[in-house]
Amino acid sequence: MGAIFLSASVPLVGRGDYHETADPFLIQCAVRELVMAVIKTQQIVWGGHPAITPMIWSICEDLGVDYAKSVVLYQSRFFEDRFPDENKHFGNVVFVDAVPNDRDASLLRMREAMLSRTDLTAAVFIGGMEGVEAEFDLFRRFHPAAITLAVAAPGGAARQLAERLGTLKESALFSVDFAGLFYSALIPSTMQETPVNPTTKDGS
Repeated sequence: MGAIFLSASVPLVGRGDYHETADPFLIQCAVRELVMAVIKTQQIVWGGHPAITPMIWSICEDLGVDYAKSVVLYQSRFFEDRFPDENKHFGNVVFVDAVPNDRDASLLRMREAMLSRTDLTAAVFIGGMEGVEAEFDLFRRFHPAAITLAVAAPGGAARQLAERLGTLKESALFSVDFAGLFYSALIPSTMQETPVNPTTKDGS
């Protein structure tokens, strides 16, 4: 089983201009559709974020998936006193030691540990702020041939990233048909099947 890296967050006012184009509802929709599209065939790897971790836990609960097999959550110990309560639901959290008194260095250490995984086959960028841009550059450094999707429709840093890459006008990346985008781009044809139905536990 391969793994897909998710870089996402809901932009905050006062952290650059990312919030000006961000749509929190579309960010939530895109994250949900990503999980639903790939969770049966590939792991999802992400760095703990207070807006995204509870969202993914809720989706996994709805789908009835085994957290330990389906997701891998990375967390820097620098934020140990601010971990989301949902962290305790994920049995395979990877804790990365902090650099004492240095937030940026701690985040870099965690991101390098996370993005140097050899099983990552693709990365998806949704919403976000400066962290999305930093994680894109690191991912490309470690996995120059891997798939990268900067999903423009929910706005935020991912939209700016799509503009930087010259893909902003690509209809698929700017579409709100997130299920179609993720299913066609991230699921190998030999593994494609009916996506998980969120109203049941077994996808039937």
